[in-house]
Amino acid sequence: MLQQTRVDTVVPYYERFLRRFPTVQSLAQCEEDELMKAWEGLGYYTRARRLREAAQKIVKNHQGRIPSTVQELLSLPGIGPYSAGAIASIAFGLDVPVLDGNVTRVLSRLYTVREDTNLARTRDRLEFLALELIPQGRAGLFNQALMDLGATVCIPGNPRCLVCSIRSHCAAFECGEQDRIPKKKERLPVPHYDVGLAVILRKDRVLITKRPPEGLLGGLWEFPGGKKKPGETMEACIAREMKEELGIEVKVKHPLTPVRHAYTHFKVTLYAFICTHTRGHPQPRTATEARWVPVDHLDALPFPKGSLKVLEVFRDSITNDVA
Repeated sequence: MLQQTRVDTVVPYYERFLRRFPTVQSLAQCEEDELMKAWEGLGYYTRARRLREAAQKIVKNHQGRIPSTVQELLSLPGIGPYSAGAIASIAFGLDVPVLDGNVTRVLSRLYTVREDTNLARTRDRLEFLALELIPQGRAGLFNQALMDLGATVCIPGNPRCLVCSIRSHCAAFECGEQDRIPKKKERLPVPHYDVGLAVILRKDRVLITKRPPEGLLGGLWEFPGGKKKPGETMEACIAREMKEELGIEVKVKHPLTPVRHAYTHFKVTLYAFICTHTRGHPQPRTATEARWVPVDHLDALPFPKGSLKVLEVFRDSITNDVA
C-alpha cells in the first residue's frame, strides 16, 4: 500500500484491509469485487490484484507461510526488489538493503551521486553503498531509519539539514548541493481530456461496465463513456461511444454537474449525462462485463474515484428530484 502512496493516506486503508482479510488464506479466497471494494480510492489498483495473486501462490506453493528469502519473495506477483528487501530485512531480519525513493535520496546526497537514479547502473551503485552501511543483524531498523530520515528530514525540496542527525557525514551538504541532488526529472506538461459518461437508466436500474483486469483502473466498475473528439458535442460523443463500445442506442437527456479529477499522468473533466436506453442489448467490446444494477446496490461495487464523484452527483440529483 505504501508504494507510490503517503503513509497518512494508507493507514486507515491498512487497518480496514487487515480487519477484512486478517490472514493470507482469507485474502487468497476473496472475490475480486470484494478485494477492489476494500482497495477503492487508494489507487494503483494493480497492486491489489497482485497482492491477492501473491496470497494465492503462497497458499498453493508455500503452505500458507510467506517465504523469507529475497529470491523466493521475488517470485511472488507484485514483489519487486524494494518490497523483497523491505520484507526480508524488516520481517525476517536479513541483512539486505532497501531502495525506495526516500533512501535513494538520502544515499545520493550522502555520497553526492549526481547520476540519474533511474538508471540501472546508478541503482546498482546505490544498492552497494547501502549494503556497505548496514550494521550486521540490524538491517530492518537501519532501513526503516533511512526511510524515515528521507520522509521527514532529507525531503525533496528544502531539506531540513540543520536538524539532520547525519549532516556531518553528508557530502552534498558540505558542498552545498543538497537541493540539486538527486538529479530531478524533467516535468512534462500534464495532458487534459474531456470525457463523456452515460448514466443510463432503465426503471430503477443503471447500466455500468467493468474495466479489463490489466491497465489503468483494472477490474473496477464505471459508467460507460469515452473521450470527446475535436468538434464533437458531448451529447454526440456519448451517443457514439454507446454504439461503439456497447452496441446500444441511448437518448441523451440532461447533464449532471461536470466532475474534475486528476490521475498521475493526466487530468480529466467528466461530463456525465442522464440517458435512457432505447435500443439494443449491451455487448461490451472493450469492457469485460456490462450489468444493469439497482441504484441502491451501487455502493457494494468498487468504482474509481472519478466515477464515485459522478455517483455522488447522480444521487444528489435523484434526491432533489424526489424532494
